[in-house]
Amino acid sequence: MEEQLLPTEENKFSVGTSCSTTVVLSTCVVVCGSLAYGFAIGYSSPSQSGIMADLGLSIADYSAFGAILTLGGTIGALVSGTIADMVGRRITMWIMDLCFILGWLSIIFATSAWWLDVGRFLMGIGAGVFLYVAPIYIAEISPQSIRGACTAAITFMAYFGISVMFLIGNILTWRPLAIVGIIPSLVQLLGIFFIPESPRWLATIGLDKEVEASLKYLRGKNVDISSEAAEIKDNVESLQKLSGSRYLDMFNRKYAHSLIVGFGVVILLQSGGTDAIASFASSIFKKAGSSVSFATATMGLIQLPFAATGILLLDATGRRPVLMVASAGTCLGNFLVGVGFLCKDYDQMKQLSATLVVTGILVFSIFYSMGVGGAAMTIISEIFPMNIKGSAGSLAIVCNWFTSWIVTYAFNFLFERSPSGVFFIFTIFSGLMIPFVAKIVPETKGRTLEEIQASMTLLN
Repeated sequence: MEEQLLPTEENKFSVGTSCSTTVVLSTCVVVCGSLAYGFAIGYSSPSQSGIMADLGLSIADYSAFGAILTLGGTIGALVSGTIADMVGRRITMWIMDLCFILGWLSIIFATSAWWLDVGRFLMGIGAGVFLYVAPIYIAEISPQSIRGACTAAITFMAYFGISVMFLIGNILTWRPLAIVGIIPSLVQLLGIFFIPESPRWLATIGLDKEVEASLKYLRGKNVDISSEAAEIKDNVESLQKLSGSRYLDMFNRKYAHSLIVGFGVVILLQSGGTDAIASFASSIFKKAGSSVSFATATMGLIQLPFAATGILLLDATGRRPVLMVASAGTCLGNFLVGVGFLCKDYDQMKQLSATLVVTGILVFSIFYSMGVGGAAMTIISEIFPMNIKGSAGSLAIVCNWFTSWIVTYAFNFLFERSPSGVFFIFTIFSGLMIPFVAKIVPETKGRTLEEIQASMTLLN
């Protein structure tokens, strides 16, 4: 059994520190999926004009194409926790890659809107599974001192993927762009064979020897993993004595704090407009009267250094301050865009309109990539106890995707009716994240998963 769970070359990547080469390798493999996710999110913006012209799609058709990714994401999120709990984190990621690959192939060879939608839907399923299993796996294998940074790397690579799509989308047409999109999934499909299974998942299915072997492989052969292994096993055993084997058991009052935090963060996150802005950035810039190619390229480039900064900030300052400051920044960005489109209605202020819109989108992108996305994903991966992690975690991602679907599908229609109004709505939801985090979200920096989950359960 152990040979199936670990790579065959024993200790090939291990070193004598808690942050071993195996942890780095595993994180790199996982973030290939993040790159695939970023490619999927970023694809619809630069390819919009080409697909609509070549296949004769209307605005409604293309809105459906853009939004159906979120519908697939909802389906993927519904089953992600169950699949990950049944077959493990590694095989779940392998299934995710197959969904991405089949989806891109459907788009590459599409001759009608139907094939486009099928491909986008399959990619959505893969993306829904990814948003659950990737941060969970990273959180479960990483030492607490770098857990935030490792989890934030997922968000960084997602933004890198979006940026790549925006940049090369100005050069490539939509079919070659889809070919580029398939590459990270193929790389991850192979890389999964070289990373270990999560020791915490192994503990939930009673494979004690494999738990220790996985930890030893992750931490290094010269590191004493006995206390960490004992803590994981004790935590799993204590949780198994509690209710939590059925789906509805997560709604027990003792888990209320975790559920409110998890669901509240993702609903406010998506209601702030993040996926709508990423999916339809080109049409926003065009409506404002700015250069689409320049604005999208700038948007793509500017996100990366701030996303990299966010990786360091999460473990240096904590999740709460990063999320609150970044949310204030996204609120400001949305407000500037709303004011910019409001100025467009006045002849004497039209020149200012495009500048405010571009500035607002860039401010939004900077702060979102620096903290909102990474901090939210890190918190979601940390707060749910192991006995409800599959059901509660997947339901939180369902809320994320369902809210994203509503916002993304409605965006073009609302945007045509009132460009300023839709961004003022985004401003309100972005601003609401600040008091929500201040009053309800706990700080998880520097604490083990077992400590975080025990404290949140005890509060109820």
